[in-house]
Amino acid sequence: MTLLPSLQRSLWLSTAAALALTACGQKAEPPKAPPPAVTVVVVSAQDIGGSREFVARTEAYSEVQLIARVEGTLEKKNFQEGGIVAKDQVLFEINQDTYKAQLSQAKAELAARIAEKDRSERDLKRGAELAPQGFISQSDLDKLTSNKQQADAAVLAAEAAVEAAEINLSYTRIVAPFAGQIGKSIYSVGNTVGPNKGTLATLVNIDKIKVNFQLEEASYTAYLQERAKSQATEKLYTLKLMLPNKTLHDALGELDFADTKVDATTGTVSLRAVFDNPDHTVLPGLYTTLLVESQIKETRALIPQAAVQENQQGTFVLVVDSEQKVAQRFAKLGQRFGAMWVVESGLEAGEQVIVEGLQKVRAGALVAPTVKVVDPKTGAVSESTAPAASQEG
Repeated sequence: MTLLPSLQRSLWLSTAAALALTACGQKAEPPKAPPPAVTVVVVSAQDIGGSREFVARTEAYSEVQLIARVEGTLEKKNFQEGGIVAKDQVLFEINQDTYKAQLSQAKAELAARIAEKDRSERDLKRGAELAPQGFISQSDLDKLTSNKQQADAAVLAAEAAVEAAEINLSYTRIVAPFAGQIGKSIYSVGNTVGPNKGTLATLVNIDKIKVNFQLEEASYTAYLQERAKSQATEKLYTLKLMLPNKTLHDALGELDFADTKVDATTGTVSLRAVFDNPDHTVLPGLYTTLLVESQIKETRALIPQAAVQENQQGTFVLVVDSEQKVAQRFAKLGQRFGAMWVVESGLEAGEQVIVEGLQKVRAGALVAPTVKVVDPKTGAVSESTAPAASQEG
Protein backbone atom coordinates (compact mmCIF):
# COMPACT_ATOMS: atom_id res chain seq x y z
CA MET A 1 0.00 0.00 0.00
CA THR A 2 2.89 2.37 0.59
CA LEU A 3 4.09 1.98 -3.04
CA LEU A 4 0.91 3.47 -4.66
CA PRO A 5 1.40 7.14 -3.68
CA SER A 6 5.01 6.91 -4.68
CA LEU A 7 4.05 5.51 -8.13
CA GLN A 8 1.45 8.22 -8.65
CA ARG A 9 3.99 10.89 -7.84
CA SER A 10 6.46 9.44 -10.33
CA LEU A 11 3.85 9.36 -13.09
CA TRP A 12 2.93 12.99 -12.39
CA LEU A 13 6.55 14.11 -12.51
CA SER A 14 7.12 12.22 -15.76
CA THR A 15 4.07 13.86 -17.36
CA ALA A 16 5.12 17.32 -16.20
CA ALA A 17 8.63 16.79 -17.57
CA ALA A 18 7.24 15.67 -20.92
CA LEU A 19 4.99 18.69 -21.15
CA ALA A 20 7.90 20.97 -20.26
CA LEU A 21 10.05 19.40 -22.97
CA THR A 22 7.27 19.80 -25.52
CA ALA A 23 6.79 23.47 -24.64
CA CYS A 24 10.51 24.15 -24.96
CA GLY A 25 10.48 22.77 -28.50
CA GLN A 26 7.94 25.41 -29.78
CA LYS A 27 8.46 29.20 -30.36
CA ALA A 28 5.76 31.80 -29.69
CA GLU A 29 4.58 33.80 -32.77
CA PRO A 30 5.63 37.52 -32.65
CA PRO A 31 2.82 40.12 -32.86
CA LYS A 32 2.05 41.38 -36.39
CA ALA A 33 3.44 44.86 -37.37
CA PRO A 34 0.79 47.49 -38.08
CA PRO A 35 0.37 48.48 -41.75
CA PRO A 36 2.60 51.40 -42.84
CA ALA A 37 1.10 54.87 -42.69
CA VAL A 38 0.80 56.78 -45.97
CA THR A 39 -0.65 60.11 -47.03
CA VAL A 40 -3.20 60.06 -49.82
CA VAL A 41 -4.93 62.75 -51.87
CA VAL A 42 -8.32 62.32 -53.46
CA VAL A 43 -8.18 62.79 -57.23
CA SER A 44 -10.21 65.87 -58.19
CA ALA A 45 -11.87 66.82 -61.48
CA GLN A 46 -12.02 70.23 -63.11
CA ASP A 47 -13.06 71.90 -66.38
CA ILE A 48 -9.81 72.51 -68.23
CA GLY A 49 -8.98 73.67 -71.74
CA GLY A 50 -6.34 71.85 -73.74
CA SER A 51 -2.94 73.52 -73.53
CA ARG A 52 0.34 73.50 -75.44
CA GLU A 53 3.76 75.00 -74.77
CA PHE A 54 6.02 76.25 -77.56
CA VAL A 55 9.61 77.41 -77.56
CA ALA A 56 9.42 80.91 -79.05
CA ARG A 57 11.68 83.83 -79.94
CA THR A 58 10.77 87.48 -79.43
CA GLU A 59 11.16 90.13 -82.10
CA ALA A 60 10.71 93.90 -82.12
CA TYR A 61 7.35 95.05 -83.44
CA SER A 62 9.19 97.45 -85.78
CA GLU A 63 12.92 97.66 -86.45
CA VAL A 64 14.96 99.81 -88.83
CA GLN A 65 18.67 100.00 -89.57
CA LEU A 66 19.61 103.68 -89.83
CA ILE A 67 22.01 104.15 -92.76
CA ALA A 68 23.39 107.38 -94.22
CA ARG A 69 22.10 107.85 -97.77
CA VAL A 70 24.78 110.42 -98.67
CA GLU A 71 28.47 110.48 -97.87
CA GLY A 72 30.00 113.04 -95.56
CA THR A 73 31.46 113.82 -92.18
CA LEU A 74 29.24 113.06 -89.19
CA GLU A 75 28.81 116.33 -87.29
CA LYS A 76 26.16 115.66 -84.62
CA LYS A 77 24.36 112.90 -82.74
CA ASN A 78 21.17 114.17 -81.13
CA PHE A 79 20.13 111.29 -78.88
CA GLN A 80 21.12 109.27 -75.85
CA GLU A 81 22.19 105.73 -76.74
CA GLY A 82 19.59 103.27 -75.47
CA GLY A 83 17.07 106.07 -74.99
CA ILE A 84 13.61 106.77 -76.35
CA VAL A 85 13.31 108.99 -79.42
CA ALA A 86 10.26 110.63 -81.01
CA LYS A 87 8.98 110.22 -84.54
CA ASP A 88 10.76 112.62 -86.98
CA GLN A 89 13.38 113.51 -84.36
CA VAL A 90 16.71 114.43 -86.00
CA LEU A 91 19.16 111.75 -84.89
CA PHE A 92 22.31 112.34 -86.99
CA GLU A 93 23.56 115.37 -88.89
CA ILE A 94 26.10 115.13 -91.71
CA ASN A 95 28.17 118.12 -92.90
CA GLN A 96 26.01 120.03 -95.41
CA ASP A 97 28.56 122.27 -97.14
CA THR A 98 29.04 120.10 -100.22
CA TYR A 99 25.31 119.51 -100.68
CA LYS A 100 24.44 123.19 -100.22
CA ALA A 101 26.95 124.06 -102.91
CA GLN A 102 25.50 121.42 -105.23
CA LEU A 103 22.02 122.84 -104.66
CA SER A 104 23.21 126.39 -105.44
CA GLN A 105 24.88 125.19 -108.63
CA ALA A 106 21.73 123.33 -109.66
CA LYS A 107 19.60 126.43 -109.07
CA ALA A 108 21.99 128.57 -111.14
CA GLU A 109 21.84 126.06 -113.96
CA LEU A 110 18.06 126.13 -113.76
CA ALA A 111 18.05 129.93 -114.02
CA ALA A 112 20.24 129.75 -117.15
CA ARG A 113 18.00 127.15 -118.73
CA ILE A 114 14.90 129.25 -117.98
CA ALA A 115 16.56 132.25 -119.66
CA GLU A 116 17.39 130.15 -122.70
CA LYS A 117 13.80 128.93 -122.80
CA ASP A 118 12.47 132.52 -122.73
CA ARG A 119 14.81 133.54 -125.59
CA SER A 120 13.80 130.54 -127.71
CA GLU A 121 10.12 131.38 -127.15
CA ARG A 122 10.64 134.96 -128.35
CA ASP A 123 12.59 133.79 -131.42
CA LEU A 124 9.92 131.32 -132.35
CA LYS A 125 7.20 133.93 -131.95
CA ARG A 126 8.98 136.39 -134.29
CA GLY A 127 9.71 133.65 -136.80
CA ALA A 128 6.09 132.61 -136.84
CA GLU A 129 5.07 136.23 -137.62
CA LEU A 130 7.62 136.62 -140.47
CA ALA A 131 7.21 133.25 -142.14
CA PRO A 132 3.85 134.05 -143.85
CA GLN A 133 5.44 137.19 -145.41
CA GLY A 134 8.32 135.17 -146.81
CA PHE A 135 11.05 136.84 -144.74
CA ILE A 136 12.26 133.45 -143.34
CA SER A 137 12.17 130.02 -144.85
CA GLN A 138 10.21 127.10 -143.54
CA SER A 139 13.50 125.41 -142.68
CA ASP A 140 14.52 128.33 -140.44
CA LEU A 141 11.10 128.23 -138.76
CA ASP A 142 11.48 124.51 -138.07
CA LYS A 143 14.88 125.18 -136.51
CA LEU A 144 13.39 127.83 -134.21
CA THR A 145 10.68 125.36 -133.17
CA SER A 146 13.33 122.72 -132.39
CA ASN A 147 15.34 125.22 -130.33
CA LYS A 148 12.22 126.00 -128.29
CA GLN A 149 11.59 122.30 -127.58
CA GLN A 150 15.20 121.74 -126.57
CA ALA A 151 15.05 124.72 -124.23
CA ASP A 152 11.88 123.35 -122.62
CA ALA A 153 13.58 120.00 -122.07
CA ALA A 154 16.67 121.66 -120.60
CA VAL A 155 14.48 123.48 -118.07
CA LEU A 156 12.88 120.21 -117.03
CA ALA A 157 16.31 118.59 -116.59
CA ALA A 158 17.55 121.55 -114.55
CA GLU A 159 14.45 121.42 -112.34
CA ALA A 160 15.10 117.70 -111.73
CA ALA A 161 18.70 118.48 -110.83
CA VAL A 162 17.53 121.06 -108.29
CA GLU A 163 15.09 118.54 -106.80
CA ALA A 164 17.83 115.89 -106.55
CA ALA A 165 20.18 118.38 -104.87
CA GLU A 166 17.45 119.31 -102.38
CA ILE A 167 16.86 115.62 -101.61
CA ASN A 168 20.58 114.98 -101.08
CA LEU A 169 20.74 117.98 -98.78
CA SER A 170 17.76 116.61 -96.78
CA TYR A 171 19.60 113.28 -96.43
CA THR A 172 22.25 115.03 -94.35
CA ARG A 173 19.69 115.02 -91.52
CA ILE A 174 18.75 111.45 -90.51
CA VAL A 175 15.42 111.39 -88.68
CA ALA A 176 13.52 108.70 -86.78
CA PRO A 177 10.84 107.10 -89.00
CA PHE A 178 8.86 106.15 -85.88
CA ALA A 179 8.99 106.59 -82.12
CA GLY A 180 11.04 103.94 -80.38
CA GLN A 181 14.21 102.99 -78.56
CA ILE A 182 17.54 103.55 -80.25
CA GLY A 183 20.56 101.36 -79.72
CA LYS A 184 24.29 101.94 -79.71
CA SER A 185 25.77 104.39 -82.22
CA ILE A 186 28.34 102.65 -84.40
CA TYR A 187 30.15 105.83 -85.54
CA SER A 188 31.43 108.75 -83.53
CA VAL A 189 31.26 112.39 -84.54
CA GLY A 190 34.02 113.15 -87.04
CA ASN A 191 33.84 109.83 -88.89
CA THR A 192 32.99 109.68 -92.56
CA VAL A 193 29.67 107.94 -93.11
CA GLY A 194 27.74 106.99 -96.21
CA PRO A 195 25.65 104.37 -98.00
CA ASN A 196 28.58 101.94 -98.10
CA LYS A 197 29.68 102.47 -94.49
CA GLY A 198 27.02 100.29 -92.88
CA THR A 199 24.50 100.90 -90.12
CA LEU A 200 24.76 104.01 -87.94
CA ALA A 201 22.38 102.68 -85.27
CA THR A 202 19.29 100.49 -84.91
CA LEU A 203 15.89 101.85 -83.94
CA VAL A 204 13.23 99.52 -82.56
CA ASN A 205 9.63 99.91 -81.49
CA ILE A 206 8.93 97.57 -78.56
CA ASP A 207 5.65 99.08 -77.34
CA LYS A 208 4.45 95.76 -78.75
CA ILE A 209 6.50 92.60 -79.12
CA LYS A 210 6.28 89.85 -81.72
CA VAL A 211 6.66 86.21 -80.65
CA ASN A 212 7.59 83.70 -83.36
CA PHE A 213 6.98 79.96 -83.02
CA GLN A 214 6.38 76.84 -85.13
CA LEU A 215 3.41 74.46 -85.16
CA GLU A 216 3.51 70.97 -86.67
CA GLU A 217 1.37 70.52 -89.75
CA ALA A 218 -1.16 68.12 -88.17
CA SER A 219 -1.93 70.53 -85.32
CA TYR A 220 -2.13 73.46 -87.72
CA THR A 221 -4.63 71.57 -89.86
CA ALA A 222 -6.76 70.94 -86.76
CA TYR A 223 -6.56 74.66 -85.92
CA LEU A 224 -7.74 75.60 -89.41
CA GLN A 225 -10.67 73.22 -89.06
CA GLU A 226 -11.68 74.74 -85.70
CA ARG A 227 -11.36 78.23 -87.17
CA ALA A 228 -13.60 77.30 -90.09
CA LYS A 229 -16.32 76.17 -87.67
CA SER A 230 -16.11 79.18 -85.36
CA GLN A 231 -17.29 82.72 -85.98
CA ALA A 232 -15.09 84.02 -83.15
CA THR A 233 -11.66 82.59 -83.88
CA GLU A 234 -9.89 85.04 -81.58
CA LYS A 235 -11.78 83.54 -78.61
CA LEU A 236 -10.75 79.96 -79.29
CA TYR A 237 -7.37 80.31 -77.59
CA THR A 238 -5.69 82.28 -74.84
CA LEU A 239 -2.04 83.15 -75.48
CA LYS A 240 0.32 83.76 -72.55
CA LEU A 241 4.03 84.45 -72.54
CA MET A 242 6.39 82.91 -69.96
CA LEU A 243 9.65 84.82 -69.70
CA PRO A 244 13.11 83.30 -69.13
CA ASN A 245 12.83 83.98 -65.37
CA LYS A 246 9.68 81.77 -65.27
CA THR A 247 7.30 84.68 -64.71
CA LEU A 248 4.26 85.38 -66.88
CA HIS A 249 4.06 88.53 -68.96
CA ASP A 250 1.19 90.76 -67.84
CA ALA A 251 -0.58 91.05 -71.20
CA LEU A 252 -2.34 88.37 -73.22
CA GLY A 253 -1.37 87.91 -76.85
CA GLU A 254 -3.14 87.65 -80.18
CA LEU A 255 -2.27 85.49 -83.17
CA ASP A 256 -0.91 87.93 -85.74
CA PHE A 257 0.47 85.90 -88.65
CA ALA A 258 0.54 82.38 -90.06
CA ASP A 259 2.70 81.43 -93.01
CA THR A 260 1.05 80.39 -96.24
CA LYS A 261 2.99 77.15 -96.59
CA VAL A 262 4.44 74.26 -94.62
CA ASP A 263 8.22 74.05 -94.31
CA ALA A 264 9.09 70.90 -96.26
CA THR A 265 12.20 70.28 -94.12
CA THR A 266 10.66 70.51 -90.66
CA GLY A 267 6.99 69.80 -91.42
CA THR A 268 5.97 72.90 -89.47
CA VAL A 269 4.19 76.18 -90.11
CA SER A 270 5.65 79.46 -88.87
CA LEU A 271 3.27 81.53 -86.75
CA ARG A 272 3.53 84.79 -84.87
CA ALA A 273 1.75 86.26 -81.86
CA VAL A 274 1.77 89.89 -80.71
CA PHE A 275 1.77 91.10 -77.09
CA ASP A 276 1.42 94.63 -75.71
CA ASN A 277 4.67 95.67 -74.04
CA PRO A 278 4.12 99.19 -72.65
CA ASP A 279 6.75 98.85 -69.91
CA HIS A 280 9.37 97.46 -72.34
CA THR A 281 9.99 94.52 -70.02
CA VAL A 282 10.22 92.09 -72.95
CA LEU A 283 13.21 92.68 -75.20
CA PRO A 284 13.74 91.42 -78.75
CA GLY A 285 15.76 88.24 -79.17
CA LEU A 286 14.61 86.42 -76.01
CA TYR A 287 13.96 82.69 -75.97
CA THR A 288 10.60 82.36 -74.22
CA THR A 289 7.77 79.86 -73.72
CA LEU A 290 4.47 80.55 -75.42
CA LEU A 291 1.48 79.02 -73.61
CA VAL A 292 -1.51 78.38 -75.86
CA GLU A 293 -4.67 77.33 -74.04
CA SER A 294 -7.92 76.31 -75.68
CA GLN A 295 -11.08 77.96 -74.42
CA ILE A 296 -13.04 74.81 -75.22
CA LYS A 297 -13.24 73.24 -71.73
CA GLU A 298 -13.38 69.54 -70.84
CA THR A 299 -13.71 67.87 -67.44
CA ARG A 300 -10.36 66.28 -66.58
CA ALA A 301 -8.90 64.58 -63.49
CA LEU A 302 -5.95 66.26 -61.76
CA ILE A 303 -3.23 64.59 -59.67
CA PRO A 304 -0.30 66.09 -57.73
CA GLN A 305 3.19 65.94 -59.17
CA ALA A 306 4.34 64.28 -55.92
CA ALA A 307 2.24 61.19 -56.71
CA VAL A 308 3.77 60.57 -60.14
CA GLN A 309 6.45 57.90 -60.65
CA GLU A 310 7.99 56.42 -63.78
CA ASN A 311 9.62 53.13 -64.78
CA GLN A 312 10.40 51.36 -68.03
CA GLN A 313 6.73 50.61 -68.60
CA GLY A 314 5.70 54.25 -68.30
CA THR A 315 4.23 56.77 -65.86
CA PHE A 316 2.30 55.42 -62.90
CA VAL A 317 0.86 56.21 -59.48
CA LEU A 318 0.09 54.11 -56.41
CA VAL A 319 -3.57 54.13 -55.40
CA VAL A 320 -5.27 52.87 -52.25
CA ASP A 321 -8.45 50.85 -52.89
CA SER A 322 -11.51 50.36 -50.70
CA GLU A 323 -9.75 47.51 -48.83
CA GLN A 324 -6.84 49.82 -48.02
CA LYS A 325 -4.53 47.88 -50.30
CA VAL A 326 -2.01 49.45 -52.67
CA ALA A 327 -2.41 49.05 -56.43
CA GLN A 328 -0.08 50.27 -59.17
CA ARG A 329 -1.92 52.25 -61.83
CA PHE A 330 -0.38 53.40 -65.12
CA ALA A 331 -1.74 56.73 -66.35
CA LYS A 332 -1.39 58.91 -69.43
CA LEU A 333 -0.70 62.49 -68.41
CA GLY A 334 -1.43 65.70 -70.31
CA GLN A 335 -0.30 69.26 -69.62
CA ARG A 336 0.90 70.49 -66.28
CA PHE A 337 -0.80 73.23 -64.24
CA GLY A 338 1.36 74.43 -61.39
CA ALA A 339 1.98 71.40 -59.16
CA MET A 340 -0.76 69.32 -60.83
CA TRP A 341 -0.89 67.07 -63.88
CA VAL A 342 -3.93 66.60 -66.09
CA VAL A 343 -4.84 62.90 -66.43
CA GLU A 344 -5.74 61.87 -69.96
CA SER A 345 -6.53 58.26 -69.03
CA GLY A 346 -5.89 55.63 -66.33
CA LEU A 347 -7.40 57.38 -63.29
CA GLU A 348 -10.81 58.65 -62.30
CA ALA A 349 -11.93 61.43 -59.97
CA GLY A 350 -12.51 60.23 -56.42
CA GLU A 351 -9.67 57.70 -56.33
CA GLN A 352 -6.96 58.04 -53.68
CA VAL A 353 -3.32 58.39 -54.75
CA ILE A 354 -0.35 58.17 -52.41
CA VAL A 355 1.76 61.34 -52.15
CA GLU A 356 3.81 60.58 -49.00
CA GLY A 357 5.26 57.25 -47.85
CA LEU A 358 5.79 55.89 -51.37
CA GLN A 359 9.12 54.35 -50.40
CA LYS A 360 7.48 52.21 -47.68
CA VAL A 361 4.91 50.38 -49.79
CA ARG A 362 4.50 48.18 -52.81
CA ALA A 363 1.61 46.92 -54.88
CA GLY A 364 -0.65 44.60 -52.87
CA ALA A 365 0.48 45.87 -49.45
CA LEU A 366 -2.03 46.82 -46.76
CA VAL A 367 -1.63 50.45 -45.62
CA ALA A 368 -3.07 52.92 -43.14
CA PRO A 369 -3.98 55.97 -45.28
CA THR A 370 -4.46 59.53 -44.06
CA VAL A 371 -6.29 61.86 -46.41
CA LYS A 372 -4.77 65.31 -46.90
CA VAL A 373 -4.96 68.07 -49.53
CA VAL A 374 -2.37 69.55 -51.90
CA ASP A 375 -2.01 73.18 -52.86
CA PRO A 376 -2.37 73.08 -56.67
CA LYS A 377 0.11 75.93 -57.17
CA THR A 378 2.90 75.07 -54.72
CA GLY A 379 2.38 71.33 -54.20
CA ALA A 380 2.47 71.73 -50.41
CA VAL A 381 0.62 68.97 -48.51
CA SER A 382 -1.55 70.17 -45.63
CA GLU A 383 -3.83 68.78 -42.95
CA SER A 384 -6.60 71.18 -43.90
CA THR A 385 -9.90 69.62 -44.77
CA ALA A 386 -10.97 72.69 -46.76
CA PRO A 387 -11.16 72.23 -50.53
CA ALA A 388 -7.95 72.98 -52.32
CA ALA A 389 -7.81 76.23 -54.28
CA SER A 390 -8.97 75.75 -57.83
CA GLN A 391 -6.32 75.74 -60.50
CA GLU A 392 -6.83 78.18 -63.33
CA GLY A 393 -7.52 76.31 -66.52
